[in-house]
Amino acid sequence: MKTIGVFDSGFGGLTVLRELLALVPDARYVYLGDTARLPYGSKSRETIARYAVSSARFLADQGADLLVIACNTATALALDEIRTAMSIPIVGVVEPGAQACLAAASKSAAGVAGSHVLVLATAATTQSGAYSRTLNALGLRATEKACPLLVPLVEEGWLDQAVHAAVTLEVLRVYLLEALAQAPDANVLLLGCTHYPLLQPLLETTLKNLHHPMRIIDSAEATAREVARLVSGDSQSVADPADRVFYATDSIEKFQRLGSAFLREPLPPVKLIDLGG
Repeated sequence: MKTIGVFDSGFGGLTVLRELLALVPDARYVYLGDTARLPYGSKSRETIARYAVSSARFLADQGADLLVIACNTATALALDEIRTAMSIPIVGVVEPGAQACLAAASKSAAGVAGSHVLVLATAATTQSGAYSRTLNALGLRATEKACPLLVPLVEEGWLDQAVHAAVTLEVLRVYLLEALAQAPDANVLLLGCTHYPLLQPLLETTLKNLHHPMRIIDSAEATAREVARLVSGDSQSVADPADRVFYATDSIEKFQRLGSAFLREPLPPVKLIDLGG
């Protein structure tokens, strides 16, 4: 049974794991949330690379045959260092998301040349310019928009209850209005943070209210599809849930609670580990 390691600085990578469980159900999974050292976005590139490489090595030591960097910041700022340090295949989230945008643009009436991708992401990811570089290399125009309030709103669960969802909808409306002022012809919306798939229904509502329909691309889903392509085989078996192991470097109670919401199923007991500073 293939073992797939999934790494994020926190909880968002669980949206990638959720997609992986649907597309590659016959694998063993080891997930690591480096919660003691988040947020990565406030750290230097060198520190992010050091943290990410130590986390990758931990997952390899747990038997991972393939590693998924389910963290946009770590992918944008440390993917090369991780690949240099590891001898197993590495899949990040930026390239699969960009390729999914290219596929969507190719099928649109505007075509690739006429398509403009709006990327919603964290400040650290947008500052890296990783999505713009990757999308531009594929022939797509891109505008990146930092949305720093969205991650805390998702982690606080302000998505469902009417009074809370109204606040999140207003935040989304402001961010999208600012972004569309820069990119009024955007026709593809890329979710460049693994927290953002939980916001997709509210994003669809906001875009409808703004009368600006866009094709929404979930980089978590695109990443899972790339992993499924790499590990495709003839097995039709489904792994036992006991073959899913979860580690966190801090706050395992919080990880247990929030993780269940991200994964949309109860998590087994989360194991606490210390990866140092």
